[in-house]
Amino acid sequence: MAWIAFVLATVGTIAGIILLEASLAAKGFLAMGFVFTISACFTLAKVTRDRFEAERLYNKVERAKTEQFLSEKENPGASY
Repeated sequence: MAWIAFVLATVGTIAGIILLEASLAAKGFLAMGFVFTISACFTLAKVTRDRFEAERLYNKVERAKTEQFLSEKENPGASY
């Protein structure tokens, strides 16, 4: 669903830039701004996803350390 919305928005914006009654320089400026905006959106999504994945891994490691610590405190003579 998100890809459909992205494609529709992209096609609509490109059509709007092409059909705009402006000089070629103005259309080029708008097109480059649009390309940079799309690039920034993909970069932001990737950075957000990577940060979430790193935090999830960190929490998983911390949870394992805590469980190991608690099991050692409950059974001090047991060796694994």
